[in-house]
Order: sequence, then C-alpha cells, then structure tokens
Amino acid sequence: MLKPRHLASTVAALAFAMAASAQDKKPLEFRYTSGAPPKTPWEMQINRFVADLDKESGGTMKIIPFINAQLGNEQDTMQQVARGRIDSGGFSITAAALLAPELAVLSFPFLFASAAEQDCVLDKHLFKPAYDRLAKRGVILLGWTHVGGVDIIGKKPYLAPADVKGLKARAAPTKAAATFWAGLGANPNPIGITEWASAFQSGLVDVADAPITYYFPSGLGKVAPVITRTAHIDAPGVVVISKSRHDKLTAQQKKILAQVTTLRPASQLRQEVRGFEEAIRGMHLKAGGQIVELTPEQRAVWREAMVPLYPAMLKAIGDEASAVWVAVQDGKKACKP
Repeated sequence: MLKPRHLASTVAALAFAMAASAQDKKPLEFRYTSGAPPKTPWEMQINRFVADLDKESGGTMKIIPFINAQLGNEQDTMQQVARGRIDSGGFSITAAALLAPELAVLSFPFLFASAAEQDCVLDKHLFKPAYDRLAKRGVILLGWTHVGGVDIIGKKPYLAPADVKGLKARAAPTKAAATFWAGLGANPNPIGITEWASAFQSGLVDVADAPITYYFPSGLGKVAPVITRTAHIDAPGVVVISKSRHDKLTAQQKKILAQVTTLRPASQLRQEVRGFEEAIRGMHLKAGGQIVELTPEQRAVWREAMVPLYPAMLKAIGDEASAVWVAVQDGKKACKP
C-alpha cells in the first residue's frame, strides 16, 4: 500500500498527465476575418465552414470567425493574413489585388459575356494562375467565393457615363479602380468599405459602385439610396489562409482542410449569393430605396464608355497584368459552348 506521501505524489503526477493530455487535445484554432455583414449568405457560408471543419477534423481543427470587419478593413486584414498575423479569411478580388495587383483584371467592367462564362474561366483556367500569384505574396488560395453583381450607387440616378463627370467617386484601393473612375471623368478617392457610409454622409463621395449583397445589409443604402443597374461586374472573391500558417500544418491537417474546401464547391457558393440578390433588391425597395433599371441602349452606352478603358487599366496595374489578361482571353475561348 502506498504511503500518504507517495499517494499524494502519484495523484499529482496523474493530474499533471491528464492536464497535459487535455492540452494536447486542444483544437488547432484559426482566426478567420471577413467584411461580411451579419444575416447575409456570406455569414451563413462562414458558419457552415466552421461546422464542416469541426466535423471533418473530429474537433481537432477550429475556425474562429470575425465577421463585419471586426478585425479591420479588407486592405488591412489581407495584408495581415499575408504576414501571418491573421490566419485566414474571405475577401473580395479587390482585396486579393492588393497583394497580387494583376488579379485586378478580374474586376474589369463587362469583362465576361455571362455568369456562366465567368464561372467557367475562373474554375477551369484561372485558379492555378491566381493560386501561384497569391502564394508568392504569402497566402494560399483555398477556393473561389462570390461577392455579387455590382451597380452604380449614389443619391440620384446616373443614366449615362457623362452623369458622373466631375463627381467625387469612391474607388477601390487599386490603381485599376482609380484609372477606371478617372477614365469616366470622375475624381477617384480610394476608401475602405467600412468608411463608405460616412464618406457619403460627409460629402467626401458622390458616387460609387457596389455589390448589392454588401450595399443593403451594410446600411449603405440609407445614405446612397439610388441604385443604377449597370451590372458591369459580377465580382468574385477568394478564401485564403496565411502561407506561413499553412506551411506549419501537418500533412493530415492540410488534407483535412483541402477536403473541407471541396465539400462546398464554388458553384454552390455562387448560387447561394446570386440567389439572394433579388431578395435584397426587394428589401431595398421596401425600405424606401430606389432602383433604376437601364434600357438595353442605356446599358450599352455604359459598356461603350468602360471597355475602352482596359488598356489604361492594364498599364496602371503593371507588367504582370498582361499574363492574367491573356489567361482570361484564352479561358473565354475555351469556355465557348
């Protein structure tokens, strides 16, 4: 029989071993950042991603989500993911272009003839080029996601490109976006998404373009209540993880993460976002907002003003933009029915 002194030592050793075992079983956590407002398809998709990873890893890997730009603007948090200060996140292609400027080509207006063409090009021809470019900048592309259709917004309708001439325009923080607005005769001002509303309220901005899926849930529709349906972009997005964090994962952990990202293919994510857009437009109208539908002729005038800006936008981005441009054009040819 153990003496009390030895019994106490044994109990202490057992308690220490149990504590160490519990520590070993603590799940590997990943902070996940997103500008997604609450009660949107993106929040639903993030919560599902959390549940999927928990299930597939048997509770050994866990996503800790921070939505609604809790950790900061896209342009800041994307840089932090690249530096390994934030583990992962979901971003617009605009944010991805802050790391790899040539990816801004994917947000050129009227770049694709249809949603089907765009999806085919991204999935079958652009994933590897985007993956390689982002990996060089410190992030691993896990998959495409979707932001949504982009229209012109403001406090009044903008029926023609001439209507924005001389106005203060909110531009995405990329050279391509600034060149786009300048080419239309507006004065571009790069502003992060969390500052959009205050910029409209203060008069710092007169006009912008925005995806309806962010525009209404974020409250932007209250200060810029008029949507002009140019539908000039159907914006993609990316889900990424810090390369430095990814490199430290075991082979099994990398396998689990890859499996989870394939559970919900990009086609499903896009369908969920696109399916929600019409409902959001209805909410905007019910809340007192205005939506101006352009005639085919009016939209054609917008297209005729925007497409000729491609050369200047490519030049503003830099030399590597031409490679992405060629990949897009080759993809479009391959994706023809």
